[in-house]
Amino acid sequence: MTTPPPALLIAGHGTRDDAGAEVFRDLLRELGRRHPGLPVGGGFVEPFRPPLGEAVSALVEHGARRFVVVPLAWEPAGRAESDVRAALDRVRERHPEVSHGRGRPPGPHPALLSLLERRVEEALGSPSPRTPGDRADVTVLLVGYGSTDPGANAEVHRAARLLWEGRGYAGVETAFVSMAAPDVPSGLDRCVRLGARRIVVLPYFPLDGGPADRVRQQTEGWAAARPEIAVRSADVIGPEPELLDLIVERYREALEGDPYMNRDSHDASVPGGTPPGGGNSPGLPRQPHARPDDDGHHGHDRHHWGHTHSHAH
Repeated sequence: MTTPPPALLIAGHGTRDDAGAEVFRDLLRELGRRHPGLPVGGGFVEPFRPPLGEAVSALVEHGARRFVVVPLAWEPAGRAESDVRAALDRVRERHPEVSHGRGRPPGPHPALLSLLERRVEEALGSPSPRTPGDRADVTVLLVGYGSTDPGANAEVHRAARLLWEGRGYAGVETAFVSMAAPDVPSGLDRCVRLGARRIVVLPYFPLDGGPADRVRQQTEGWAAARPEIAVRSADVIGPEPELLDLIVERYREALEGDPYMNRDSHDASVPGGTPPGGGNSPGLPRQPHARPDDDGHHGHDRHHWGHTHSHAH
């Protein structure tokens, strides 16, 4: 009898917006369609729906006993990690054999940076890809969720630096939709003080929903009061094939014993078999190596769900 692969559990950021929750469900369905042999589930941190606990219970009812948790957030998501652990602990009371490993967040990865660049071009209404020289008067304001965790906020600054490198923008500044400074209006004010002539506000969110709506509303309010400044709002990344492929890539990394993936203390080696799409044998450690989405530093600050490097521009 073939051992089924560990289930892929997506830990979403959470939204009270029904439309945003439905977009998340669409992403889960599309992942399942693209990888029919892979059990896929997902949920949000409480009190948002669908909750992670229900997703875990549903997968266990369908026979899953091992999980790889991939956070659908670019920055570390400590609360989601705690929620996953709590959900799995409740399930272990009935199924003590359940365990899980954790994959890295999807970004910032070259594929995501390319998608962000595409969203900027769409907001500018460019008929064709621009050259770096065409962007010299464009400033991008990259807007993250915001967190009380400085490491999570530093990830947004790192992404901004990576987005700026080699793309010819006048600058890439950062702001946050909540819980961290600067907020969107303050970020736009900073862009103007730095001499911005055209600004694209770019939400650094995987999917649409309440936070993205707030960014658009704040941008529109600021632009109405400053009609002399050209401001455009960009779309979120959305469930593009590149994002779906990157989620599965993070899942495979975890199965392969990636040195950057933290395993749950309950988790032994992943069951036998080859992960979908091939790869090394599950559970076999690989030697550390540079990744295209790393910044070249490999210290001891890779912990929890992601990185904690900060690059200010």
